[in-house]
Amino acid sequence: MIKRLVRQMLTAQILSALTVSLCLLIDNIMIGRFLGERALTAYGLANPVLLIIGAVGSMLCAGVQVACGKSLGRGDREETNAGYSSAVAVAAVFSLAFTLLALLFRVPISRLLGANEPALLEDTSRYMAGFSIGAPASMGALILVPFLQMAGQSNLLIAAVLGMTVADVGLDLLNVLVFHGGMFGMGLASALSYYIAMLIGGGYFLSKKCVFAFSARRIRWAKIRELLAGGVPTVFGMASSVALIFAVNRILLDAGGKAAVAAFSVVNTLINASNCISTGCGGVALTLSGVFYNEEDRSALSELLRLLSRAAIVLGIVVMGLLLAFANPLVRLFIPYAGESQAMAVRGLRTFSLGLSFCCLTNVLRNCYQGTGRVHRMEAISVLDNAVLPILAALALSRVAGVNGAWFLFLTTEALTTLGILACVWLEKRRITLRAENVLLLRDSFGVPESDRLEANLRDLGEVMDFSRSAADFCRIHGGGKRLAAHLALCVEEMGANIVTHGFAPDGRSNLSIRLQVKDGYWTLRFRDDCFAFDPVSHIANAGAPDESVGIRLAMRIADEARYTYSMNLNNLTLVLRQAA
Repeated sequence: MIKRLVRQMLTAQILSALTVSLCLLIDNIMIGRFLGERALTAYGLANPVLLIIGAVGSMLCAGVQVACGKSLGRGDREETNAGYSSAVAVAAVFSLAFTLLALLFRVPISRLLGANEPALLEDTSRYMAGFSIGAPASMGALILVPFLQMAGQSNLLIAAVLGMTVADVGLDLLNVLVFHGGMFGMGLASALSYYIAMLIGGGYFLSKKCVFAFSARRIRWAKIRELLAGGVPTVFGMASSVALIFAVNRILLDAGGKAAVAAFSVVNTLINASNCISTGCGGVALTLSGVFYNEEDRSALSELLRLLSRAAIVLGIVVMGLLLAFANPLVRLFIPYAGESQAMAVRGLRTFSLGLSFCCLTNVLRNCYQGTGRVHRMEAISVLDNAVLPILAALALSRVAGVNGAWFLFLTTEALTTLGILACVWLEKRRITLRAENVLLLRDSFGVPESDRLEANLRDLGEVMDFSRSAADFCRIHGGGKRLAAHLALCVEEMGANIVTHGFAPDGRSNLSIRLQVKDGYWTLRFRDDCFAFDPVSHIANAGAPDESVGIRLAMRIADEARYTYSMNLNNLTLVLRQAA
């Protein structure tokens, strides 16, 4: 079931990762083809400021994934709604403040970024002004992504991305061919396309089908602090990226002039778009590792890391091959005229592409560390990977081989970061190991030993009855007593049979996973299935006649605690039974 879930989420996450980079990619193409090299340089200089809104949005997005992943793992719906309400409120306040400041101080900010020539200064400040108008929608699109994933609305997410893309292309063409709005019009076109994406994806949150409930009373400082704390490692990485682009722009200005900055703008845009595979893998890692970690599911975490590591390496190699093969036509989309900047961009793109697999792998690892509570490790990796190592590499390599040397900064950085993570694993485990469980660096006391848990994926009623008998035997072997063994077997039989009988699709593609574990005198049964949403806890609470849903009612009465959540297209029911004194 985890493999299927990862595959479904990964597709949607990769596409959603394009919400920011896709508009920037389209803008870059249109600017290069219709407005020329000076405008392309202005776009490159404005990039660090544009990334600030992405950095804060990504921070909140990561905070949502961590905090709401925990509350979903606990089955705490109220805390999940508090996270939703608080995230929306913070995003609204920050994005509006960003828009106001960017509009008021766009000229001095552009000078600070290196736009010192009058024409270049005007282009940079005008693009910044147009783009900043879309900050509320840009940030809104980012923070709603994890909530759409949790609600199982991946198709709506994809529709929003496609709608945004089509709108941006159309509005950019109208700007350059009809309205002749220059750089301000290009920025405004991106802003309007973000609002269109919000209209498509945000409509779900206003509908009765929405599983999240916004309320001003749920906005709490404690929850805001939790969201920010959960996202701090991500903002470290994004802030480091802003510093990196600023520093590399200055290094390239010295080494190769405006042509080098224009080439880097193209390379950076294409690599950022290609890095949607890295961002997608990392997003899945962060969301699911948080859920599995809070469930103390060691085996699920290990399987998650194995699946995502394999996907990261394969996807990185595939995209690298495409960039190596099609570097020339891709660069010509941005810079149609032959010349120094075009040649630089082709060489730079091919060199940068060599580091993609390393980048994807390190992103999976650091997001798994963040989801499993290794926050300081993630922060250190982010700063080294996104700022310290690449800036040092760019400085050193540009001194040795000029602009051609600077292009190797991405490969050098990502390879060193991957090796550094594995070296840390070796130091902590005192042996060279690539086992997923060891690479995750989970504490020895985490979860329950294999001997104290029983789990299986079930496909029919016969397998449910077999697991019911196994659960009773497991309970007796672990000293649970006949009465508790009978209760556990009954819960498995009633809830499992209900899911298979009433939830499974006729085509036989449905799945049911059951796990029984014992720890500190508590016996925990967790049912997870990919059928239609059904909350047995609320169903019994609202049921009418006493003879309605007798089996479910009996299981709920036996359990000392019952929790239900529906997230990522999965029903998750947890029943807890206490060991009798």
